[in-house]
Formats: sequence, C-alpha cells, structure tokens
Amino acid sequence: MATNRLSNNQLAVIALANEFCQAIELAPSVAPNEFIEKMVRLLPRIYISVTDLSADQYSDPEYALDAMHLDEAYYNQVRDNIAGLLGEDDSYLETFHEDMKYSDTPIAATVSESLADIFQVMYDFVEDVKNSELEQQLEYFSQLRDDFSTYWGQTLCNVMRPLNELSNKDFSDEDEF
Repeated sequence: MATNRLSNNQLAVIALANEFCQAIELAPSVAPNEFIEKMVRLLPRIYISVTDLSADQYSDPEYALDAMHLDEAYYNQVRDNIAGLLGEDDSYLETFHEDMKYSDTPIAATVSESLADIFQVMYDFVEDVKNSELEQQLEYFSQLRDDFSTYWGQTLCNVMRPLNELSNKDFSDEDEF
C-alpha cells in the first residue's frame, strides 16, 4: 500500500536518531553519569523503533544511498570525546565478537568506538533523510533496517551491557585524586 507520508514510527526513528546524535556531540560537556544515563535511555528505544521498520517494505534500486557524510576526522573526534569522558571505564570484554569462537583469550572492545560506529550510521541517516523526497526517504529507512540486521544492531546490543553496568557507578569521586 502506497502512502504519501511517513509513519509515526518512521518519524520516531528520525527523532531518535537526531536525539542520539545530539547527545553524542554534547558528550564532552556533560558528566559521565548524565551521558551514560542518556545512552541507556536512548539505545533501547532506537532498537525497538528500528526493529519495527519493515525490512522489505521499500525497495527501489533507483535510489542509492548518498555518500557518507561523517568524515573520519569527526568520527575520531566523537570517539575520542567519549573515550575521554569514560576514561578507564571505556573498555569492556566482548563476548559476541566473531573471533571469540576461535579464541581462548577475551576480545576487548570500547564503548567509545561502539557508540561512534552507531553515531556514524545515525548521522549519515539523518543527513540523507532531511533533504530527501518521500520515495528516497523510504529507501533510506529500508537501508537503515537492513544495516541494522547485518551490522549495527549487534553493536547496539553489545554496548548496552557495559553501559548498563556503568549506570550504577558513581563517577563523582574520580577527579578528587
């Protein structure tokens, strides 16, 4: 069934992607607890909203996704800002990494890189959608859903575990040494 407007869920995905990007960009100006709390609230909502998008609802190969909007320097700045905010709490052991089944040693990952990877997807998505016609926007939603299934959905789930653990930590004493 063709429609001439975005659904409420699609609008929610855009709003959540924008809110996530803003929270990531503001990370250097907030306390660690505030940042972690924001991520713990946003990431599950993004997960639910994106999984509610139908992966095969739209398919028009006429619309290729635009080039990446987020450059490497900005990606690195975002990642470094989050790493600086979290300090030693940035690292966690990854249990769902593809190489884990072949390894006897744990695989380390970082919250900062995981969030920067999701940021890259959300940033590019928001940039693509904001100046596009409806048909092209629908293709961007389809691509977002496909990429979620094959790549960044697992990253989102994996980073929730250390963020959940950090949400119970008191960061207020750390600068007093």
